[in-house]
Amino acid sequence: MKGKYLLASILGILVVNCALAQDTLYGKVADYYDKPIPPDAVFVDTTDSKDSISKGNEKTTKTTESVQIERCQGPARADLVWYGFVRNYFTFDTRESKAGTDELYYYVPLDESVQADGTDINAHPTMKWSAITSRIGLDIWDYIINEHLVVDGKIEADFYSGLTGVTGTAQFRLRQAYTVLAWCDDREAPMNTYSLKVGQAWHPMAADMVHSTNLEIGVPFAPFSRTPQITFNYRHMYRPFSLTASALWQMQYTSGGPEGASANYIKYSNIPEFYFGVNYESKAWLARAGVDLLSIKPRYKGEASMMQNGDTVKYTALVDDRITTVSPFVFLQYKGDKFQFRAKSILAQAGEHMNLNGGYGVTAKANGLDEDGHWEYTPVRYSSSWVSMMYGKKWQGILFAGYAKNLGTADALLVDYTDTEGNEYANIANNYLSKNTYANINSMWRLAPGVVRNWGKLALSLEWHITSVQYGEFVKQGKDSFVSAKNGMAENNLHWITNHRLQMMLKYSF
Repeated sequence: MKGKYLLASILGILVVNCALAQDTLYGKVADYYDKPIPPDAVFVDTTDSKDSISKGNEKTTKTTESVQIERCQGPARADLVWYGFVRNYFTFDTRESKAGTDELYYYVPLDESVQADGTDINAHPTMKWSAITSRIGLDIWDYIINEHLVVDGKIEADFYSGLTGVTGTAQFRLRQAYTVLAWCDDREAPMNTYSLKVGQAWHPMAADMVHSTNLEIGVPFAPFSRTPQITFNYRHMYRPFSLTASALWQMQYTSGGPEGASANYIKYSNIPEFYFGVNYESKAWLARAGVDLLSIKPRYKGEASMMQNGDTVKYTALVDDRITTVSPFVFLQYKGDKFQFRAKSILAQAGEHMNLNGGYGVTAKANGLDEDGHWEYTPVRYSSSWVSMMYGKKWQGILFAGYAKNLGTADALLVDYTDTEGNEYANIANNYLSKNTYANINSMWRLAPGVVRNWGKLALSLEWHITSVQYGEFVKQGKDSFVSAKNGMAENNLHWITNHRLQMMLKYSF
């Protein structure tokens, strides 16, 4: 593919689809529209309103407006572009932690577990080394149906699956697979552009990721999800504002519930997740504001009872369980020649399907005589925010800082235990939380400075992650653990637990 056509394709598709994303900054364009990097290009982030490629010693840059016009007027063609990378991670942790597959996808340090001799058995170091996040993908670009309609597509996979802890064999798994239909209202002088993305792609709220080379890209401070969706985008070519609307489903990243993490809860809901957002884009600035709406059914059947011929008869009834949540967010980005800044904040209700802390709990159970067997629920609310910065090109300094605060449940939980002083508590067995969190987490923060050295297609990074979690103490009754029924929190004996992770990444892109 010639340089000008590659540039036109990249920038045109960024215009018609405003929900940008990236899985990692170095070695590719934003993950909504990944691109192979030219042989002599540095591994800098390119998720803004313009892009550039290197042609020998000359750097060519075009604006999104001129590229969109060129793309709408361009010849009919369908370009197949393979891309990918081989990526190795090495990590060293000072403490036992909760982490994802191969323990590269970091969540939180484990709470203390003090034994009879006074030893905290979770306070010991661990080490991992793996290449399972290596990736391959195919972009299908610029299949022009007619003078108004252009079709693009993507299929992408990696080996990040199949392991239990750090043991097992990595399996090839789907990351993304989608088609984008992009319309220009006037081929000769396009003013309005519309696009429709259909398939498995990044969640709109997970776009615009942090400056970091770690695998979790800011989780659990930042939303992270790839999900089946239909996403519509509209933009007027010469105006800075655009609109995004999505209907989404769940697959890999799912809600919690009585049967564990599962897509069944949205399946039985028969209502997709919805996202609505507005975007502002200029040469140096990018801003977004949006809201996510989710309505799920944690159960579709339950136990009910009735009197029949003088006897109490229990039976399985269809129930109308449902919890509906609303999660707003804002995002801001500045990008100069060498310096970049990003910040995002989300107030999440039951955000576990986006890998955020939180979930929901039970407030009532209608399991008495002549009751229909339904349960009622309330969300756990988390405020999660982060900022990140990057400076440089061949040598890049990066810094990430995140903070998350448990704001408790919106309503009081079902009372399972009352102590002698009249304090009411809820059993954590009735709380359905994210797989990356615990019911006794009150707040947490992370600071992650790092440095990256780029040699064309080869990148080497070193990052230091400091993650600290404020845990509370559960109220114990036998083998059961309880939190306050008032707000779903463990607020006694608050204490901080900190882990230091040293991470090195070697990445070769093609």
